[in-house]
Amino acid sequence: MASSTEQMAANLSFGSFGKAKDLQQRLLFTLALLCVYRAGTFIPLPGIDTVQLQQFIEQTQGGIIGVFNMFTGGAVQRMAIFALGIMPYISASIIMQLATSMVPELERLKKEGEAGRKKINQYTRYGTVFLATIQAYGMAVGLEGQGMAVEPGMFFRATAVITLVGGVMFLMWLGEQITARGVGNGISLIIFVGIVAELPGALAQFFELGRTGQLSTFAIIGIMLMAIAVIYGVVYVERAQRRILIQYPKRQVGQKMYGGENQFLPLKINTAGVIPPIFASSLLLLPTTVASFSAADGSAGWLGTVAALLGHGQPLFLVLFSALIVFFVFFYTAVVFNPEDVAENLKKHGGFVPGIRPGKRTAEYLDFVLTRLSVVGAIYLVVVCLLPELLIAEVGVPFYFGGTSLLIVVSVTMDTITQIQSHLMAHQYQGLIEKSKIRGKKRSGPRRI
Repeated sequence: MASSTEQMAANLSFGSFGKAKDLQQRLLFTLALLCVYRAGTFIPLPGIDTVQLQQFIEQTQGGIIGVFNMFTGGAVQRMAIFALGIMPYISASIIMQLATSMVPELERLKKEGEAGRKKINQYTRYGTVFLATIQAYGMAVGLEGQGMAVEPGMFFRATAVITLVGGVMFLMWLGEQITARGVGNGISLIIFVGIVAELPGALAQFFELGRTGQLSTFAIIGIMLMAIAVIYGVVYVERAQRRILIQYPKRQVGQKMYGGENQFLPLKINTAGVIPPIFASSLLLLPTTVASFSAADGSAGWLGTVAALLGHGQPLFLVLFSALIVFFVFFYTAVVFNPEDVAENLKKHGGFVPGIRPGKRTAEYLDFVLTRLSVVGAIYLVVVCLLPELLIAEVGVPFYFGGTSLLIVVSVTMDTITQIQSHLMAHQYQGLIEKSKIRGKKRSGPRRI
């Protein structure tokens, strides 16, 4: 028999959406900020030679610059003020999360609640400024080296660094505002919109390959079927759960009996979600940005060697990408789910797993189950992300058909729909509470003196 929550979720419709004014305001606010982001990807960096820029992009669109362009929504191709995208903030978040697990002072801050979280966020912003400054200066030097600066010199470098770092900080602020006052997942939505906005152009480029004979009809059909299969697989795995039975003993309070019910602790196969591919791509983009700009032709010493080895389809790129995905699957899962804390909370409330002793044994059992799920989730992410990467390298299809981009689009879409459903259910609960209060007042009627 379906629970009241499941029945309420099944009754969600456009009628309930029309009554949820708060949700409508959140959606409009989110769309407005995302439109601001898209407008910023068309504002060019001051002092750029557009002719030289176009030639450079045409020469390097099949390399790491193409991936960087995908994550920034085409801002790199236009060398806009948002050319660095949100990747420096993601890289700073990675470093800070690693530091909180290894530095005792930061770990103590993490346990201090809201005050500690604000302090860690402040350190993350400082790290974002530092990383963005390094990347912006490397990009400015690379632009000068490729002859794309109209007037090269310190003034151009200072202008480029200030503009690009300011763009990163503005995007970080947009993401925080969307998370707090919009529908949530602000950073993921920014990356999602960047990919989706460039998808029509990627489709046109893809079918143009077929029209010119570079791709056969069977290859086009096969690639489209593979994309559909990847989408289906992502949806299936992201919705899959391992449900652990939790029992609560009966207890008597006064004349009433409480407890004695069974609940389930849901554990997702892919607890880390889309975070590992984004983190792995961010870390691979960080050291290769300067190398790609300084060695676009692959002949500038060790920088050219780095850019060539980290190209798509190259063994070193595939190995590093796979290793980083596996690492971040286990690392992020350990950050968001602590078996010892869960076991302690179950013990405090009288819950237990059938056949498992409460406390330490329960924590070990949860850790065992979570480790096996993480192994399956890591294999799933590596397969989804690497198979299309090989296809991109061999056939030359656009990066937007890669596993990382499809994974981000599908996962963020599912998360956003879940957030919207949560807001609708909260609105329905609020409406039911208000109706019950009104009915209670009508039944009580006026008091007689």
